[in-house]
Amino acid sequence: MKDYFGYNNKICVVTGAASGIGKATVDLLLELGAKVYALDIAKTPLTGVEKYIEVDLSDKDSIDKAMEQVPTHIDSFFGVAGLSGARTNYYKTFTVNYIANKYITEEYLKNRMTYGGSISYVTSTGGLYWEKYAHEYENFTKAKTWDEMITALHKQAKENTLGLMAYPLSKRALNYYMSELAIELGPKKIRVNALLPGSTDTGMKEEFEVEAGGKDALIAETGTALRLAKPEEMAYPLIFLNSDMASFITGLPLIVDSGTNAMVNLKLKKDRMNIPVGLKIFNLGFIQKQLAKQLEPLNNKDNTKNNTTEEEIL
Repeated sequence: MKDYFGYNNKICVVTGAASGIGKATVDLLLELGAKVYALDIAKTPLTGVEKYIEVDLSDKDSIDKAMEQVPTHIDSFFGVAGLSGARTNYYKTFTVNYIANKYITEEYLKNRMTYGGSISYVTSTGGLYWEKYAHEYENFTKAKTWDEMITALHKQAKENTLGLMAYPLSKRALNYYMSELAIELGPKKIRVNALLPGSTDTGMKEEFEVEAGGKDALIAETGTALRLAKPEEMAYPLIFLNSDMASFITGLPLIVDSGTNAMVNLKLKKDRMNIPVGLKIFNLGFIQKQLAKQLEPLNNKDNTKNNTTEEEIL
């Protein structure tokens, strides 16, 4: 059978590769004959990949050391890694979700990709309305270097601000960056797209349940499926976007949500995404207290885990 996807012997870099959508993506790429360089903060090396590289995407030096271990030519990049913001502060959440992706792209991908290359970022349906609220993150769209983006981040919020609002803002910013980049790299025949997943059964499921207001509330956001997506159901379209099968697709924010957005457009469902998320008011103490209260079930569960004895674990 013809290699329609065109991954055989291609150099592919995947962040967030150890679990969830990233792990499912790695597994599919290996089946398609790709040479995979898997990046993740977890200390769980994967079998079959060319190299497993531990990296902290919130740290510039860690990223630089990781990219030194990746070939000087890259065919496809899959920016899957991300944080929900439920367990991390504003700075770390935004840095991993947006700054790391932009830094890797500007510093490495632009220099290591040639004709026919492809880039896909995993953003989120939480990043919808990125074009409407671009004024909320325009400082990040103008910033090019790591330091410039960190400076913009310091103007956006305090370090100890909860990461909840950083999640949608970072995803909107990444959707915007993807669109700009697709136009910029178009003449070089390098395609750039984004996958916007709906609710998916990954390691962050508990975090999103708490943020949504409970398991039932999260399920209610799964469109016609009435269930969470499996990680591979997001990996399939992600693999497609970076493949030869999508050779005429670039600048696309591909929504994969089992019809949730369609239901919103048809007024069959309440629109929960069309709200500002980058307002400075979210830094105020009383709002931070309200957000912290929303996260109490998750924090209580974390404390229970921390207090569990070794015998209970065994």
